[in-house]
Amino acid sequence: MHVLSGLEMTRGSGRVTTTGTTPSGETSVGSAVEWELRLPGRPTLKIRDNHWRNGERDLRLHRPPVMPEMPSALSDLHERLRSGVAPTPGRPELRIMVYLTYVDERDRPRFNKSLTTWGLTDRVGLLVLRELTAREGVTLEPAHDRPNLPLVDLEDPQDEKPFQHALFFPAEDDETPVLGFAQFRVVPVLRHVGWLSSDGG
Repeated sequence: MHVLSGLEMTRGSGRVTTTGTTPSGETSVGSAVEWELRLPGRPTLKIRDNHWRNGERDLRLHRPPVMPEMPSALSDLHERLRSGVAPTPGRPELRIMVYLTYVDERDRPRFNKSLTTWGLTDRVGLLVLRELTAREGVTLEPAHDRPNLPLVDLEDPQDEKPFQHALFFPAEDDETPVLGFAQFRVVPVLRHVGWLSSDGG
């Protein structure tokens, strides 16, 4: 599956058993679907879509037993800054939060939680967001149902009020959250370390 120019994502066959800490902090056993991110001439990266026994779910960049050589900011992203996949109160869709990764002055990956919609489109790319929201049943909206939040309009993105955005998708859609995780968490670090150009190539 095409993610950006030169960056491809492939779903692994079957599931792997995993142990770890869930988004709520509980130690649990689960099963994971692995997705491989490939760039020509670079080590393969693996995203795990973890389904925990207690019903929680998250996405993270999986750290293999032997790490290939890579820049420290990308190495440090492994097993950090995961995305929870959560139900939406009063709605049938699931969601992931649109928290965008950046690399701080110590070369550590961190994320921004609140951005204006224009700031989000400027950093992710309008085309990327349009491709995500063109998928069946997928919407980009304010993460929380609060008064006085502006509409998310990709035709006219506002640059006045920062807030938390979320990507909503049908519960049976297992591709969209992984694509979103790749775009929001991994791609900014790939650009920072020079593995992707700012235009995705």
